[in-house]
Amino acid sequence: MIGLNSETKKDLLAGIRDSIPIALGYLSVSFGFGIMAVSDGLSVLQAVLISMANLTSAGQVAGLAVIAGSGSLIEMAMAQFIINLRYSLMSISLSQKLDKTFTLPARLTGSFGITDEVFAAASTRKGDISKHYLYGLILMPYFAWALGTLLGAAAGEILPEMLKNALGIVIYGMFTAIVFPAARKALGVAVVAASAIGLSCLIKYVPIFKGISSGFSIIICTIAAAVLGAILFPVKDEEEGSAE
Repeated sequence: MIGLNSETKKDLLAGIRDSIPIALGYLSVSFGFGIMAVSDGLSVLQAVLISMANLTSAGQVAGLAVIAGSGSLIEMAMAQFIINLRYSLMSISLSQKLDKTFTLPARLTGSFGITDEVFAAASTRKGDISKHYLYGLILMPYFAWALGTLLGAAAGEILPEMLKNALGIVIYGMFTAIVFPAARKALGVAVVAASAIGLSCLIKYVPIFKGISSGFSIIICTIAAAVLGAILFPVKDEEEGSAE
């Protein structure tokens, strides 16, 4: 931190401090991704490079399914676009809280590290956000995600198959932990999650859908469940909600 003024150091350290719980969570979850990647035929280096270039748990798992299934580049692009589209919305929302220190290069750099957890921490911080605070908030989770992937991939090459299978479900445990509490509070979330699961099982086990690859299966399930949720449980606008 040599050369940084006191205010800059304060913002950077505040971001790092707020990111510690996120980093610890990422370390364990990316460990599971590393094991999955090696089990699907990727090398340790390839697994780590994926985590360092993407930083998206759901996107990486979907991408891994496309790679393992020898899917096309079109499948990969569509799956990543649909699954990660929410990050664009998060970045747009968060841009309203950025202070004047955010130049265009700073915005581009910061947008790369926006994840669900980073967005939640940044959006709930009081006042405007400086670029050094956001950098500090992103720094540790980014390296923790890469480190966890490295450790998981390395372990996946030496651990017995039974243990690899057990540890490989860690990342799915994270998805379950995210969906279940929300599903208990909102019927719409439960219906969307259940419909996506049901449709995925239908595509996988019904012979007529045998020709659908894993990549397009993810795309179909995501879009169909989202459309169903929008039709059955539309979000009321603020004026309508206040009138009630």
